[in-house]
Amino acid sequence: MDYDFEQAVAIMRRTPATLRTLLAGLPEAWTRATEGSDTWSAYDVVGHLLHGEATDWIPRLRIILEHGEGQPFPTFDRTAMFEESQGKSLEQLLDAFALARETNLETLARFQLTRAQFTLTGTHPALGTVTLGNLLATWV
Repeated sequence: MDYDFEQAVAIMRRTPATLRTLLAGLPEAWTRATEGSDTWSAYDVVGHLLHGEATDWIPRLRIILEHGEGQPFPTFDRTAMFEESQGKSLEQLLDAFALARETNLETLARFQLTRAQFTLTGTHPALGTVTLGNLLATWV
């Protein structure tokens, strides 16, 4: 399957409502359960997605557009949600994720990206050279 930007945005737009449908109102015994040490609960995953919306996708897109490979992406803290989500309910995280995703998609639309820009490159701290298209596909 080839990457299609419009389809990707449609999927990203639906993700918050899909998560809410799957998770809202469930007992914490389900949403906070893990499979053991070093595994994440559904609650943790929503916190991780929220953290990514705040610190990863749009900032990295801007780096590619403004600096290319000349400025590496900052390292993404994959476990920041363990601290950031403390004291918040799953419903609060779902609300914050929905708002952050909506805001980021509005920002993405304002860039009016062209197909040619999908080949622009940036430097990922662990993966090396990545394209703007790689970044967008990973976001989905």
